[in-house]
Amino acid sequence: MTDTPGQEVHRRRVMYIPGYDPVPPRKYRERYRREAAAQAAISGYDIALGPKQTSGKFGWHVSAEMEGAAVETDIEVMYWSDIVRDSMSHGILATYGQLFRTAWIYIWSGALFRLMTLRKGPVIAALYPVVFLLGQLLAALAVGVAVAFVVEWMGHRLLGIPLSFFGLALGLVMVWAVLDLFRRQDGRFLAYYLMHDYAFSARYGGAYPPEQEDRMREAADQIAAALQADVDEVLIVGHSSGAYIAVSILSDLIRAGRVPADGPRLALLTLGQVVPMVSFLPKAGRLRADLAFLSSRDEITWVDVTAPGDGCAFALCDPVSVTGVAPEGKRWPLVISAAFTQTLSPERWKALRWRLFELHFQYLNAFDQPGDYDYFRITAGPLSLQSRFADRAPSKSRIERPVNRYTSMAA
Repeated sequence: MTDTPGQEVHRRRVMYIPGYDPVPPRKYRERYRREAAAQAAISGYDIALGPKQTSGKFGWHVSAEMEGAAVETDIEVMYWSDIVRDSMSHGILATYGQLFRTAWIYIWSGALFRLMTLRKGPVIAALYPVVFLLGQLLAALAVGVAVAFVVEWMGHRLLGIPLSFFGLALGLVMVWAVLDLFRRQDGRFLAYYLMHDYAFSARYGGAYPPEQEDRMREAADQIAAALQADVDEVLIVGHSSGAYIAVSILSDLIRAGRVPADGPRLALLTLGQVVPMVSFLPKAGRLRADLAFLSSRDEITWVDVTAPGDGCAFALCDPVSVTGVAPEGKRWPLVISAAFTQTLSPERWKALRWRLFELHFQYLNAFDQPGDYDYFRITAGPLSLQSRFADRAPSKSRIERPVNRYTSMAA
């Protein structure tokens, strides 16, 4: 096989770590298949998917010919959507309990106000479910009070008897009915989903839940096995909250001496990260320690990609620096922009601009005016992440000022 300039990859293993998402892994395979075909048609390369060829539970195989080389890639998905679904199984009352607890944690800790000094978009996204659920509660109470008043009025005016107790009971039933109606329609509003998302992150004050730690250890074992395989690069992709999960998994691997010095190149690609939503919380000492540790390691290449057009991410915020844990000799991450307004045509940008959740997933999609960020060249192309961005300067618009109140780190 003819080598291309720089570090060529013949075989690659990719571990994709999703964010807080209840969808099964096959949805990510379907997205990859659809968007890879679209990007290949735009960019003029060949890419095809096949059944997985690894021992992992969920994944697929990719064969690609691009930039003058043939590359074989195995992609696996870290499975934790079952944990997400379990955390979303709470009823109406429990969800409102989560609302008040989560709001209290972010307000009491001061995290909410500090986060707003970084990017207002993700904070507004975090406040949306709070405001929307409280609005639903007020609407339900208004209906309940109106029904109770009408029943009471009818009792006195038409029947000449008091119906206060009956009116109160019927009013409460209507309150519950309205709240239940909103919950059943949450596929349109996503208020419950987002509330469960932020509550999951804040439940332990920024510490990982035990069940998530267990799943992270399983993923670490898979990555360690990949590092022993006959491949040229092992690439970890963390999207949204999957970004900080990836940071902790890789930190654990390196600390444990499970990254061979003569093994494949190890790389981390974080997309649409929301790290400060957790690292700014009081008990996120483990994550803060992992951020500081990983940012100075020679064993990896870490590229962080966000875009100001993504209102759900902390766009161009260096997750290590803004958390306030940047060590001497910090090397990573390389913070760059996917620049949606430039890499998407005006027509495509207009169609997506207000579809906030689809924009948050755009990093995994095709771009019709691609720049140097191409998800499919990175995950299936012949250059390692290190070589592909070796000469790339960090974004001039990146934010590095430390604004976090909590900088303690777990031992």
